[in-house]
Amino acid sequence: MSQSTNITWHDQTVTKQQRREKYKHHSYVLWFTGLSGSGKSTVANAVAKRLYDDHTNNYVLDGDNIRFGINKDLGFSEEDRKENIRRIGEVSKLFVDSGQVVLTAFISPFREDRDKVRELLEEDEFIEVYVKCSLAACEKRDPKGLYEKARQGIIKDFTGISSPYEEPNKPELIINTEKNSIEDCVEQIVQYLKGKNYYING
Repeated sequence: MSQSTNITWHDQTVTKQQRREKYKHHSYVLWFTGLSGSGKSTVANAVAKRLYDDHTNNYVLDGDNIRFGINKDLGFSEEDRKENIRRIGEVSKLFVDSGQVVLTAFISPFREDRDKVRELLEEDEFIEVYVKCSLAACEKRDPKGLYEKARQGIIKDFTGISSPYEEPNKPELIINTEKNSIEDCVEQIVQYLKGKNYYING
């Protein structure tokens, strides 16, 4: 991919720190990763509602929703998946710079791609949340009917079936949606944020 050369970075007048001071909370990424059907979007949106109710500015970037717009030109090959996550990483960085919390719900199957997003941000701005759920349980849920199509060979390069998922080595959080309720998972995340003093009511 070529890059423009006749460009110059322009610093903004309002800084990230000033925005944080105005909003009265830290800005960071909650990066939800896990198999399709594990509950990433459900948990991310439940956490977003909790944060919103407690006056924390936030926005959810959902894997499917993003492919209706900014990433609608991408397929599901390994190369396209990597580009998908690269773009989301850059968008997430903009949200953090704007002083907001961004919650991303993407399978993001490859460790290297997730680590590259982490490297884009400062040390206290990236929280990897592994939404753990067995393949069997995800297949049983199969809310979109994707696993069935993948088993039939209709969908190619499907994570967990014909394409690998690399579990995080050292995520900040592991939430198990197979064993715990959504409410319990949300509470686990909120308690973590409070412990880091990232939570506005913490």
